[in-house]
Parts: sequence; C-alpha cells; structure tokens
Amino acid sequence: MSTPEQPRTATRVAVDAQTLAELYAAPEVLRVVNVWDAASARVVADLPGTRAIATAGHGIAASHGYADGEQIPLDSMIAAIARIAAVTDLPVTADLDGGFADAGETVRRAIGAGASGANIEDRLRPLDESVAIMRAAVQAGEREEVSFVLNARTDALVRGGDRPRAESIADAIERGRAYLDAGATAIFVPGVLDADDTRALVEGIGERKVSVIGLPGALTAAEYEALGVARVSYGPMPQNVALTALKHLGVSLLDNGVIPSDTEVLNNL
Repeated sequence: MSTPEQPRTATRVAVDAQTLAELYAAPEVLRVVNVWDAASARVVADLPGTRAIATAGHGIAASHGYADGEQIPLDSMIAAIARIAAVTDLPVTADLDGGFADAGETVRRAIGAGASGANIEDRLRPLDESVAIMRAAVQAGEREEVSFVLNARTDALVRGGDRPRAESIADAIERGRAYLDAGATAIFVPGVLDADDTRALVEGIGERKVSVIGLPGALTAAEYEALGVARVSYGPMPQNVALTALKHLGVSLLDNGVIPSDTEVLNNL
C-alpha cells in the first residue's frame, strides 16, 4: 500500500507532468481507473497496472453530497485532489469540470494540490471562448514552471443534441485541433465511440492525441489502442460499481446475511 507523502513541490509536479505527457504519447494506451477520495486512490494506486491516478469530478462531488457540474465549492474540490495526491507517488491528473469560472487560477491551485494534469470541459461554449479557457489553463502551468498536461474535453458529442453524428464529429475535430494549438496535450471526446467514430477522430485530431471514456457499449481499451487513442478513462463508473456492490451487500446484510469471507481489508489506514 502507498505511503502518505508531504505535499508535492512545484519541481516534483513538473517532473510528474513530464512523466504524464510521456504516458499519453506512448504506443500503449494510458488506462486510468478514476478515483474520488484517498481510500479509492490507495486501492487503485496499488494495482500493478496503474501508471497514473485520475480523479473523477462527478465522483468527488457526489462523495461530498453535491451534484455534478461545479456545484461543489472549488475549495472542497482542491482539498479532495490534495488528499488523493498525498497517498500516492504516481502522477495525478484532475477533473476540473469547466474550470470553475477561472481556468488559470483553478489550474494554479490544482498544481499546488499536487496535480500535474487535468481535464477541463468546453461545455460547447463558442469556440473562441473555449480556446481562451484552454490557453489560460496551459499558461497557468507555464507560470508555475510546469508543462501542465491538459486533456481538453470537448462536449461536441454529448451536447450535440439532435444534429447529425457526422456534424458533431467534425465539430469535435475542429475544436480539438484548436485546443491543441492552444497548448493542450490531448483531446477528450466523451461518448460511446465505435470504431468508425474513433478512427475519424484520430485521423482528424492526431495519433495519440484523442482521449476517450470507457462506458457500457464502448470498445475495449485494446481496441482503442489499436486505433491510436492516447487514453481511456472511466469517469464516474468505478464509483457507480463500488456503490452498486455496497447496495447489494446492504440488501444481503439487512436480509440476515453475513460479510463474505473473501472480503479484503483495503482501507486499513
């Protein structure tokens, strides 16, 4: 199990950012199992295949009793990121929602909490406004002397409404290219992507420049890797799976069940 550390220095975060950027660029797809608190971070960090830790903004908000979408106070989000970063020596990339109204300041605070990268959503804002947000995030890292690894998220698919799929894909490509020009490392395009969608995105945005989410009905990580995807994350789904297991256990215990004998002690802090 990982040992808690002192808060990471800016120098340490800068080194982590270099490592994280290399993981995005590597031929092997970066698989990150999203975490939402220190306990879940410890469990995931101790898995042999884990190379980086990614927080789930939705999961952190839910664990604090808030809905998704920047309903959680920024102070609480940054504190949660800091607690996660303190229990692992792996690079940490944080979900910073839409930037909390000031992407540059939010990134500065995330770096102070130990994050070397982040997701920031465009929420389908006008393109020039979205580019300015992504550029502000990257520039905040530069001011801290950190090559901050921005996984710029475009909601071209998930907020595309009833427009034709091809139009949403084209919009994601246009936005993705613009965000790369603004300094982003990769472009996160959430949604259930089949092989044709993924191939079009990779061809339009770049090899090892596209980040996807593994949802029910999506391709496997190996299939995405073969198509040139840089990263696969799982958003709130790990927390949903954990809570589903808790629900099933609760039903069993309230029905006079017992704790399963193969239960591991994973949160012995």
